[in-house]
Amino acid sequence: MDHRFCVAPMMDRTDRHCRYFHRLLTKRSLLYTEMLHSNAILNGDVKKLLEFNAEEHPLAIQLGGSDPSSLAEASMISEEFGFREVNLNVGCPSNKVQKGRFGAVLMKEPKLVSKCIDAIKKSVNIPITVKCRIGVDDMDENVYLDKFIKEVSSSGCETFIIHARKAWLNGLSPKDNREIPPLNYPRVYKLKETFPDLNIIINGGIKTISESIKHLEHVDGVMLGREAYDNPFILTEVDSEIFSDAENPIRRSDILYRLLPYIKSEVDKGTKISHITKHLMGLFKGFDGAKNIRKYLVSLSNEVHPIDKYKNFLSEIAI
Repeated sequence: MDHRFCVAPMMDRTDRHCRYFHRLLTKRSLLYTEMLHSNAILNGDVKKLLEFNAEEHPLAIQLGGSDPSSLAEASMISEEFGFREVNLNVGCPSNKVQKGRFGAVLMKEPKLVSKCIDAIKKSVNIPITVKCRIGVDDMDENVYLDKFIKEVSSSGCETFIIHARKAWLNGLSPKDNREIPPLNYPRVYKLKETFPDLNIIINGGIKTISESIKHLEHVDGVMLGREAYDNPFILTEVDSEIFSDAENPIRRSDILYRLLPYIKSEVDKGTKISHITKHLMGLFKGFDGAKNIRKYLVSLSNEVHPIDKYKNFLSEIAI
């Protein structure tokens, strides 16, 4: 798996429709699912939860949980479905996640995380990675982060995606935890120096591909989250700027045309068109008339024949 550029797992964002759309923008980026709890996979509608289009590859699944056996079983099922990496969430700070004893609170239990990784690794043949913070609460990230990485890597995890902020488990919402704790990129750079044999991927507050390239001077990869979702057209720069692939210039209207067969196929199967078009809103960020374009896309959900209306939209747009 090539982690030089990744699009972050985001709850209520990176579902299969979003990932298909993102794949039209970049062929080389590594994409991630939303976080799925291992128990949901073991007890829920597996096909609905894990279904994806082959065009989404390279694709990894992010799991939440803290029970080694459940995580191992969920990982085996994920591998059977065709995912190429299992990522364990050790970074989500929400209250619901804390009560379930998974996410960022697990940074306080490195031995348990290590047991989880060991159990997963013994059950599958695909890579296992961890996404975490530089620390939680009053933890001294200058000391404890190294201890956490050393313990977890001893179980066989070789790739760590580090959100370069602490998580505050009390007093801050998940949104605040993405914005208020100060970014500390040098701490992630230092981690790579301390563990040169590990793959260290940096995440948090990165907004441009040029910023990503600068980070790659210090670490092995970069992960973009909200900016990739809110302003997805920047992903069209990834393949050429990060991976040095020769790419022809692409327009936003080209992407919308390429998406038409997928939308038609999904609507024919009963998918609401809004489940797809809601992910397109950021594509027009910064354009005059973007608000009207977004309103038009929203209006498609009320149409009896939304595909015909979408085709009309394509014939009129040229950006």
